[in-house]
Amino acid sequence: MAKTILVSGGAGFIGSHVTVELTQAGYNVVIADNFSNCDRTNYNGVCTILGKKLPLVEMDFCDMEAVRSLWKEYKPDAVIHFAAFKAVGESVEDPLKYYRNNLESFLNILQITREKSCNVLFSSSATVYGEPEKSPVTEQSPRQSATSPYGNTKQMCEDFLRDCVKAYEGVRGIALRYFNPIGAHPSALIGELPRGVPNNLVPYITQTAIGKRECLSIFGNDYPTEDGTCLRDYIDIVDLARAHVCAVARMLDGKMKEPYEIFNVGTGRPVSVLELVKAFEKVNGLKLNYRFAPRRSGDVVAIWADPARANEELGWKATRTVEQTLAAAWAWEKKLSE
Repeated sequence: MAKTILVSGGAGFIGSHVTVELTQAGYNVVIADNFSNCDRTNYNGVCTILGKKLPLVEMDFCDMEAVRSLWKEYKPDAVIHFAAFKAVGESVEDPLKYYRNNLESFLNILQITREKSCNVLFSSSATVYGEPEKSPVTEQSPRQSATSPYGNTKQMCEDFLRDCVKAYEGVRGIALRYFNPIGAHPSALIGELPRGVPNNLVPYITQTAIGKRECLSIFGNDYPTEDGTCLRDYIDIVDLARAHVCAVARMLDGKMKEPYEIFNVGTGRPVSVLELVKAFEKVNGLKLNYRFAPRRSGDVVAIWADPARANEELGWKATRTVEQTLAAAWAWEKKLSE
């Protein structure tokens, strides 16, 4: 009998791609989202890709009664928690918004999973490493002080999960530390679709290319890197989604070596912001209007993953190239404008 996976924030960028991969792997997926940072475009795209409607519950995970009602109806075997605010810059400007939403929603998840002895897959982030002493970072690299309230909520939620797994029998957890997810599904039916002005680089690139934005700002060209721009580990969204399927299988098949595990999800290849912009221009035959702007608060200079543990333990590896990813992102943007 197929296992049921609850995907909180499942109508968003990452959640929608994970939902597709989980369903295609044979799981029953229930999506829950409050649509605070997305509309129904990706949900509709997911249903089109899969050829069927998936259960969708509109709710806020900060509402414990709604969480209890959800569990009573669907009885999930595992939950993947994406429902969180995620903009680094906004978190610096309004930390209380981030602490209230990101922490309370996950505490409610942990409360119900304690009561129901459920598995938890937490959507963490490379921001937990702060400004690392060196890259690539491994799962054993020390967590530095977070450079933003957003990053701080990821560190705190990891600690919540670790402590609850240790204290409560029947609760198991995996934290996946993502690096920089970009791109779109090859079908061009789902992708990154932020509300308002994008906070992430690639949707700002594609919106500039199609004329929605006048100019792309590259924040900082005076960093101690080869071209003066930040170095990141950009991972294709479909590769990232596949890692969740591997992690869920590891939990549900009883293959975890510890009740709480952490995995880096990245390519292991650093790419600068300027390199990514130029790669987008080359692969799509376009010329972008961009300018350099002052550094942005909360940004680290350079970080990329050592993904060896995920490669070995999860049997997962990033396979899509930056060129494939940027071509998919552009196809998605063009599809939106049709």
